[in-house]
Amino acid sequence: MEDDILIQISNRIKERRRDKNITVQELASQANVSKGLISQIENSRTIPSLMVLIDIIRALEIDLNEFFKDIRTPGQQSPILIMRKNEYEYFEKEHTSGFSYRRILTKFVDHSTIDIVLLELEPNATRPLVETDAYEYKYMLSGKVEYQFNDEKIHLEQGDSMLFDGRIPHTPINTGDGPASMLVVYFFEEKK
Repeated sequence: MEDDILIQISNRIKERRRDKNITVQELASQANVSKGLISQIENSRTIPSLMVLIDIIRALEIDLNEFFKDIRTPGQQSPILIMRKNEYEYFEKEHTSGFSYRRILTKFVDHSTIDIVLLELEPNATRPLVETDAYEYKYMLSGKVEYQFNDEKIHLEQGDSMLFDGRIPHTPINTGDGPASMLVVYFFEEKK
């Protein structure tokens, strides 16, 4: 099973458990498994057997077809969305003159906190790979950076943007001669 599918399954179990307002222990008891196993599954640290997964889904009172409906396999949808400045969509609003609107990204996010940050990186600025508990949107205001993920490097420059799951280990490196700055928007899901 691919890691991204495991994460999708883990997240769906955790979200449904929280929606039902039951504890990890209560779900474990209903599915006849240990609390530790549920915790490991929810944190994407282990892959349950098919029978255990079915027992957990049934304990959560979800139809199997509904549970797997939106789970995507590799190649169907990248966890990283890149938008280049020439891909932004122009649109007009009523009662404006001299305004140029370009839609960068529209994404529905329910039950979340949004944190907007201006990040500036000095030349050759580096840090270790980090993870955040949020989806991260980056818009390059100036300069050039190379975003490093586990085994992927993505080059961004002024006007480019990117959206990704912050739980993927990542870090930016300023690859230009001068400072680089970006607008960063964090989408944190509400903890229930």
